[in-house]
Amino acid sequence: MIDILEQEIADTSDELFQILLKDRTTKKNICWATDHYVSYGAPYFPQEPITKDLVTGINTKIVQPRASKKMEEKARRTKEKAEVFTPSWICNKQNNLIDDAWFGRKNVFNTTCGETWVSTKEKVEFPDDKTWKNYVDAKRLEISCGEAPYIVSRYDTVTGKEIPISERIGLLDRKIRIVNENTDTEEDWFKWIIRAYESTYGYEYQGDNILIARENLLYTFIENMENRFFHKPDNTQLKRIARIISWNIWQMDGITMTAPYSGHPRAYTQLSILDYANNTIQKEPIPCRIFDWRSKCSLEFRSMVKGG
Repeated sequence: MIDILEQEIADTSDELFQILLKDRTTKKNICWATDHYVSYGAPYFPQEPITKDLVTGINTKIVQPRASKKMEEKARRTKEKAEVFTPSWICNKQNNLIDDAWFGRKNVFNTTCGETWVSTKEKVEFPDDKTWKNYVDAKRLEISCGEAPYIVSRYDTVTGKEIPISERIGLLDRKIRIVNENTDTEEDWFKWIIRAYESTYGYEYQGDNILIARENLLYTFIENMENRFFHKPDNTQLKRIARIISWNIWQMDGITMTAPYSGHPRAYTQLSILDYANNTIQKEPIPCRIFDWRSKCSLEFRSMVKGG
């Protein structure tokens, strides 16, 4: 249940799956940016793009969430890439601190008890100087997001345990709860779900994690629509949400703020004398771009960082 099959998305809509693979900075696809798949051949080298044929069909189980990976694979990624995923109970406590500050009070969405929590059942009330729409529009960013456990909590990334919609604790999960509590029609609900997604961001280096994170955000939308209105979203709605996700969950080297391997040639590239003459062997990495949905324009991420 926690491992979303890429083939399932592609069967729903090839165009939808291509959106999830898109790198908005390079205008190509996200790349693997990890050597953990090189045994499958040159198309799986770090600088190579992730394409539909590499992760569907007979390859549909190649990309798996961390909780589904073998222990030795987890250990190797931790050792080589410092990949350590945060348990959901810690994500919840840290997300609670953000909301404690925003609301000016504690236990807004849940009450913690050791390594678990119980969601509040009553409708969330807002301070006199803030509204539910302010909360939905408040920008949130998860850095080095992995599979995005701080943003959406479909499952615990460490244990693999599924989390019911009513008990989810991600930054976007909370926004969706607020939309559920304050909208009546499906049209109004979808309008504010869009704004919730537009205000939620995350970046990650490794391409497989980016794909899984994007899938988790997409399926969070699907599951919430089914839970609220008892039907799945249509393809137009899916593609609209996927487009936002492909901008807001982006692949980036957090140190240089550039697209990984964007300055490198493809694996086993045949170089000609013209490549040397035109200096196309090694290029400058491309600065990552994100989208400001309120201003309706893209901008370099580093322009938003102090001293960037």
